[in-house]
Amino acid sequence: MYDVIVVGGGPAGSYVAGELAGMGHRVAVLERRKHPGGKLCAGIISEECVRHFAIEDNVILRRVNSVRLLSPSGKLIRLWREKTQACILDRAAFDQALAKQAQDKGADYLLDSEARNISISDSGVIVEVAGQRGEAGLEASAVVIAAGFGSKLVEELGLPKISDFVIGIQAEVETAGVEEIEVYFSQEIAPGFFAWLTPTSSQRALVGLLARHNPQFYIKKLMLSLLAQGKIVSAEVEPDYAGISLKPLSKTYGERVIVIGDAAGQVKPTTCGGIYYTLLCAEIAANTLHQALRGNDLSAKALAGYQRKWRRRLGRELGIGYYARRFYGRLSDHQIDRLFDIIISQGIDETLLKAEDLFFDWHGTAILRLMGHRAVSKAVELMKLPFRLGRKS
Repeated sequence: MYDVIVVGGGPAGSYVAGELAGMGHRVAVLERRKHPGGKLCAGIISEECVRHFAIEDNVILRRVNSVRLLSPSGKLIRLWREKTQACILDRAAFDQALAKQAQDKGADYLLDSEARNISISDSGVIVEVAGQRGEAGLEASAVVIAAGFGSKLVEELGLPKISDFVIGIQAEVETAGVEEIEVYFSQEIAPGFFAWLTPTSSQRALVGLLARHNPQFYIKKLMLSLLAQGKIVSAEVEPDYAGISLKPLSKTYGERVIVIGDAAGQVKPTTCGGIYYTLLCAEIAANTLHQALRGNDLSAKALAGYQRKWRRRLGRELGIGYYARRFYGRLSDHQIDRLFDIIISQGIDETLLKAEDLFFDWHGTAILRLMGHRAVSKAVELMKLPFRLGRKS
């Protein structure tokens, strides 16, 4: 019998498994793929994330200190700092490295194994698994669901389901001399969201966008535009898709169960990046489960501390980011261009870049300062678009 079964071998699952195994607990990881990795992801993380979780250089494709933001009409804001601001990961290598670290600490990995059902009783957890050797039942004291966006296991256990989400679509392309990350803001290209071109090497890049509907149409339109500009070599590539939550679950724990990562919606609503927040929540989950296992109390009440702690750490960011996302979704392309004009003419971008208390992964303070700037707030008032932060995320 295991102490904990982790469903999902992505970053969240592997990290919590490695932490628990390192604390002396017997842990099994169920991964439905034949090997960890392969999830759709731009793979951009901060230096803060790299340092906090000791991420090794061999899974980092390149480091960047600048990004080009482009408005619908082509107005440019270039954000640049002397020091490295972000790292672009080899996502498959990163996932596999975390899995190896967990295995080295003693976690068992069952690959090509899908959790079909979870039964929870007063005495423990039984996870029904379908794998290469047929179906079997694994027993544990607790289960961690880290199975990614929209996992049916969460809802089947009586926990909430994701209430607001977007579709991410991305393809790897051959480029022609693109050196900086470019982000495109236009309701004609990515309605309510944004698109990106992220160089991963001198001749390769990831092209992607977020959209609630018809992502195939929009990414084809984007790639044809990039092709016409000479930024990519061909638009004939096959993209990958993934759902991405915009709001976290209202409850991420229960009797003998904790939900983490994409399955819990622990994703930045501004950029829809989730690696750093996922790992932070996995760290909290591991510590919560360690204490619960030591005290032999895996009740919902004992595990509720997990949610209190991760919300204390991330709740403000997620709340501000979500309402900023909703505000942006109401803008027309003309209004987006107007905001670019104000930011450039008032030097707001330079002011924010010089602020030492603004960081890559923490957007709340920057958003509030931007919206509180006199010229921006006046423009927003004239646009008659509310930006209020009063509701819970």
